[in-house]
Amino acid sequence: MPTTQRALHPSAGNDTLGGVPEILYFDGSRGRGQAVRLFLEDAQIAYDDTRYTFDEYPEWKETGLAKLNPVKTIPVVKLNGKILTQSYAILRYWAKLLKSYDGKTVEEQYWVDVLCDIVSDWRTLFLQAAFSPNPGETYPKHKEGHRKRFLDGVEAHLTSNDFSKRGPFVLGQTITYADIVLYQIAHDEDLTQEGRKGLQQYPRLKHLVNAMEERPNIKAFLASDRYRG
Repeated sequence: MPTTQRALHPSAGNDTLGGVPEILYFDGSRGRGQAVRLFLEDAQIAYDDTRYTFDEYPEWKETGLAKLNPVKTIPVVKLNGKILTQSYAILRYWAKLLKSYDGKTVEEQYWVDVLCDIVSDWRTLFLQAAFSPNPGETYPKHKEGHRKRFLDGVEAHLTSNDFSKRGPFVLGQTITYADIVLYQIAHDEDLTQEGRKGLQQYPRLKHLVNAMEERPNIKAFLASDRYRG
């Protein structure tokens, strides 16, 4: 049976979103659903965290999940009678409602979308390599090929863009949902662990990762039992 745990206390942010979201996702701290959790943790918005084990997931995918999302992908969020799907779309939606975690101008919003879409492409290739029938062969090739290409590209973007030059985040001093998804893909690729060993050649991205983990609410989350490694 899946487990459900209430995280945080309801706040003004819950009023803005229209209630307490329930996230339906895997048990663990990786993937797109974890980016949704991080967003709510940083914003201090209460949520119900419903977690399925990998053993439970296949049956639920064909029964319960199929009724919630026709394409049978997670995370799925239940909120005030609505079913929300597609994690990055969920983050954009909530950012608009909160009038935060996004750019203030069209140009800033475009730049946030650029980095988020880069992560989407990167994550697709990461998953193909990490969960292939032979990950021992495909993932090392991914690390030297696609992953290096995306790391090089993200580093170049962050070091050359005028917005990103102003501070540690994609928009300088202001955190956005793009920072959250960038952090999460770096985490899932095991680049944030072991003293950031995997980011030594990418000081600008390392600066972003450090800034994310130094945010008080993120730091508290990573030290809590809600974070599963």
